Amino acid sequence: MSVGAPFIYKLVPAASWQQAELLGRFVGSPVDLADGYIHFSTAAQVAETAAKHFAGVSDLLLVQVATADVEATLRWEPSRGGALFPHIYGDLPLSAVRSVTPLPLGDDGRHVWPAHVA
Repeated sequence: MSVGAPFIYKLVPAASWQQAELLGRFVGSPVDLADGYIHFSTAAQVAETAAKHFAGVSDLLLVQVATADVEATLRWEPSRGGALFPHIYGDLPLSAVRSVTPLPLGDDGRHVWPAHVA
């Protein structure tokens, strides 16, 4: 999916998400802060994003966000191979988060995906 996806996904190390819960919002990772927006992926893009940027990370969380709740700050912009990726310009309010799911590593060293994204 691209524009119009009901949910977007953020991959976040558990320690970073704990900080977000304390703050009541997610302000972004160091890469997000450097780029000026929070990087997200669609369900169709998130596994490739994990493999490319989070390979072997064992404490990774998959944060599902309702696009309707962030549409005021959401932009769809070209990235990898020209595909449109969702970016949020501003903080992510925790009220927009629908689920936070651990992504354990399987025996093959790859992340194990929940059924709602696999």
